[in-house]
Amino acid sequence: MDDAVHAGPRVVRVRVATWNINSVRSRIDRVVAWIERSDVDVVALQETKSRDEQFPYDRFADLGYEVAHHGHSQWNGVAIASRVGLADVTTGFPGQPLWGEPLADEARALGATCGGVRFWSVYVPHGREVGDPHYAYKLDWLSCLRDAGQAWLETDADRQIALMGDWNIAPRDDDVWDMAAFDGATHVSQPERDAFAAFEPTGFTDVVRRYAPGPGVYTYWDYQRLCFAKKRGMRLDFVLASPALAARVTGALIDREERKGNRPSDHVPVVVELA
Repeated sequence: MDDAVHAGPRVVRVRVATWNINSVRSRIDRVVAWIERSDVDVVALQETKSRDEQFPYDRFADLGYEVAHHGHSQWNGVAIASRVGLADVTTGFPGQPLWGEPLADEARALGATCGGVRFWSVYVPHGREVGDPHYAYKLDWLSCLRDAGQAWLETDADRQIALMGDWNIAPRDDDVWDMAAFDGATHVSQPERDAFAAFEPTGFTDVVRRYAPGPGVYTYWDYQRLCFAKKRGMRLDFVLASPALAARVTGALIDREERKGNRPSDHVPVVVELA
C-alpha cells in the first residue's frame, strides 16, 4: 500500500514572537541576526523609535519578510514583520485614546493578518507616576483595548487573535525582582494589574507563563545599576491569545540571551510556538 495511507496528518508549526527593540535603526543588525537564528514566521516589534520613511524595510525584505510599520517620530513606534503573508493592516484599534497637546494618535498599536491569525503589536503607555495624567491615559488605553478585543470575539468567537507586546505592567508580585523596590510605583499598582486581568474574562489569556513560569523569569532589565547582572528584572512583555489561538499553542520561551552582548535592548524576545 501507499505509505501515505499510513502517514499521520502533517503538522505545520509556526513560530511567532514579540520584542520591544528600543530603536530598530540602532539595533537592526541584532534584529536580523536574531530572526535568522530563531527562524520565526511573525515578529511584532515595539518602541521602534522611527518614522515610517526611516524604517529599514529592505533588511527584512532581504530575509523574505513583509513589514507593516506605524511610527511618527523618535518615540514609540510599532511594527509587524511576516513571512506568511501580511494583509488588512490597521493602525490603531477602535476607540484608542489620544494623547498630547493637541490631542493626537500615538504609534502604539498596529494590527495585521498573517497566515490566518490577526496579530496586534501593542506598546502600552508607561504611566509615568501614579496620579499623573499619563497614568490615567494608560488605564483608559487598556480599557479601550479590552473593549475592542471583546467586541472582536463577540463578532466571531472563533477568531484567532494575538495581542502581543510590551504591556508595561507586571501582573504578579513574582514578576518583579523586589516588590519593596516598587512601593507606590507604576507597573505594579492594583489598578494597572486589574486592567491587565480584565482581558481574561473576555477570552484572552497569557499563553507564555505556563511554559516559562516564575519567579525570577523576566523580560526586561533596566540599563542602570547593573540590573541584568544582579537579576533585577521585570516581566512586562506578554502574548494574550484568543481561545481559538490559545488552543494551538504548543510551547513558549523567553530568550534571555538577547539581553547580553553589544548594545542590547533592555527587553528580550518572547516566542510562542503554534501547531
